[in-house]
Amino acid sequence: MLLVSIFVLTSCEEETYEFGAIIAPSNIQIDSEIKGATTSLPYGDGTGEVSYTANADNAISYKFIFNGSETIAPSGTHTYTFSNTGTHIYNVIVQVIGTGGVISSSAIQSEVLVLYEPPAELLETLYGTGTKTWRVKAEGNKHFGLGPVGGNAGPEWYGAGPNDKVDTGMYDDRYVFNSDGTFTHLVGADGTVFGRHTPMVADLGPTSEAPNGDDIENYPYADYSEKMSLSAPGGTETISLTGLAFIGYYTGGSHQYKIESRTSNEIVLRTTDAASQFDWWFTLVAE
Repeated sequence: MLLVSIFVLTSCEEETYEFGAIIAPSNIQIDSEIKGATTSLPYGDGTGEVSYTANADNAISYKFIFNGSETIAPSGTHTYTFSNTGTHIYNVIVQVIGTGGVISSSAIQSEVLVLYEPPAELLETLYGTGTKTWRVKAEGNKHFGLGPVGGNAGPEWYGAGPNDKVDTGMYDDRYVFNSDGTFTHLVGADGTVFGRHTPMVADLGPTSEAPNGDDIENYPYADYSEKMSLSAPGGTETISLTGLAFIGYYTGGSHQYKIESRTSNEIVLRTTDAASQFDWWFTLVAE
């Protein structure tokens, strides 16, 4: 009986855990750099590109919010390419995340000049009379691959052969561009997407799916919609997606896709990953 009593008393003791002090981030500083801004061009060079850098005491991560879309940026840096033609004031909110998930917020306004008007043939290619659906050209050679950042020879370091990635969540995905400026990603019947392990887990969250090398081949994900804008920094037509929207293979980064070439039913895109390690190339075809 004595042994039973000791066991019961011991079993009833509650364990206590120390999580440390929960401290709200403070002293938030947000700096912005408008591309091409000079004394004579205070609102920039017309590309609409603005880079933001946030710092705060007791910060663990940062989140940038513009026009209702959120982008997590652990480094505190993020670049937006605004798209409203003319000179406009844009409001960007920065949430600073501290221990225990406590959040502090601040905001910044940027007055930016945008001169770009997308050519009619680009709009016709992307969404035609209202909406158009695209997919990765799985049957083509080098439809997906990588090369050096800033390289212009296509996926010169690796290019997937026809249907090389058939076991991943990429080929049944569909990308819908709409004339109202929205973008919809349909993930297909398998309910998964394909991406690079490190940025995918950092941005989209952990998963029980084991990585295959640097990839997560079938990351469970749901259909979603975001917004898109078109610009031409440096003269290169570029599709910018809000939030965590992506095309083909998740790489993190700016979520901007440079149009390297296009016809009425085929587009070659390129994006730089979050680590600025590679440029990733995708060939899309219209359905």
